[in-house]
Amino acid sequence: MGAGRDHPAGVALLPLPVSGPQEAGRRRAFFWRPALLTATLLVISTAAAAQTESPGQTLKRVEQDLQADKALQKQLDRQSQTLQKELDELRDRLVGLADQERAQEDELAHLEESLTALETQERSQAEKLEGERQQIAALLAALQRVARIPPEAALARPDGPVDTLRSALLLRDTVPALRARADALAQALTRLAETREALQAQRSRTYAARLTLIDRQKEIGQLVARREELSRQTEEERQQVAQRTARLTGQAADLRQLMERIEAERRAAAAMAAKREAERLEAERREAERRLAEQRAAEQRQAEQKLADQKAAEQRAAEQKLAEQRAADQRASEQRARAEAETARAAPSPPAGDRLPVGGRVTVRYGEADRYGATSRGVTIQARAGSTVVSPQAGTIVFAGPFRGYGQILIVEHSHGYHSLIAGFGRIDTAVGRRVATGEPIGLMPADGSPDLYFELRRHGQPINPQRGFGAPEGKGQG
Repeated sequence: MGAGRDHPAGVALLPLPVSGPQEAGRRRAFFWRPALLTATLLVISTAAAAQTESPGQTLKRVEQDLQADKALQKQLDRQSQTLQKELDELRDRLVGLADQERAQEDELAHLEESLTALETQERSQAEKLEGERQQIAALLAALQRVARIPPEAALARPDGPVDTLRSALLLRDTVPALRARADALAQALTRLAETREALQAQRSRTYAARLTLIDRQKEIGQLVARREELSRQTEEERQQVAQRTARLTGQAADLRQLMERIEAERRAAAAMAAKREAERLEAERREAERRLAEQRAAEQRQAEQKLADQKAAEQRAAEQKLAEQRAADQRASEQRARAEAETARAAPSPPAGDRLPVGGRVTVRYGEADRYGATSRGVTIQARAGSTVVSPQAGTIVFAGPFRGYGQILIVEHSHGYHSLIAGFGRIDTAVGRRVATGEPIGLMPADGSPDLYFELRRHGQPINPQRGFGAPEGKGQG
């Protein structure tokens, strides 16, 4: 924006480069304090000067104030363009951060699934090793008991020599098998240690992913607050200037009416004097003027008849030309309609279900029975607590807030007859009348549990399958 211009009251209006939320707020406050002080002084001076000025002088002064306010309005318009550019850049950043958060949530969900699988594997290996350990312990205890029996005691046992020999052979065969099982147990213990190391590394990665996700959500929250502050300040500034301009315009209109009434009275008095003079002269030459009037009347009738004939001819020519133009416009419109229809048929349909408002698992699909047993007209998505909810398509917010038993809901109006109904918010970060871009954050899920988001897509008032996307063909859904 260019250099600041001097206000008529002598207060300089400086440009407002935005370098941060706090810096922009301080500069905007510096801008408005002189402007509001100037407006107050102008109102006080208007009331004081109205007692001594004539209506013409007051009108001139008010018109000068209006010109000054128009200059201020132009500067505000330039500032609004700069703020709008910042808002557009901010929306682009929000869309990008929302996509990054969605990807981070998906990665975190994958890491948590892997972590669960590793924990299950660890428990299974530990249980299996515990069973092997108990069996090997029982065999070792038996071998120790046999090893403690002296040979002479073995010969003196009540069992026969054959039974004693059979026991010795059995123990001789058991020792190699026991050694093999001990080796297998050592290998299993090694695998268990490796699994526990992998589990610990996975837990570290999961913890780091959670921290990254929290930082991303904090950054999105800060940007959303910045977006709302910019929108609110811009609207307040424009409203203050518009209110002052309307007040000065009304004052100027009242002054003009007063001056017009005074001028009309002056003209009426002059006209009355002229009428009396004309009546005196009329009495002297009435007969001559009567004949002249008759002659002029005849000439006037002839001129009017000629003008009427000329207008009739021009009207007929204009009607003919208008009819030709309408026919040409109709042909051009039909050609454009055919070209647009051919282009629409040739153009590929956008991918179905290209964007849902929040990442997560779809628990109830379109046309399935919901938890109450009714046929669902939309989809229900189980999301992560505190996840960012984005606009599925660019549009305008037409409703935002609580509604009956549905909690916090949002309705977005899109082009081509589409409307999105989104319910289940923990917090809504936009307002009615705001324009939102595709993928722009519009709120957050509740901060605890595993919250559900309900998303319903309608076209021309009829529900359609949201997972088929905005390129789905027209047709009535389930009313």
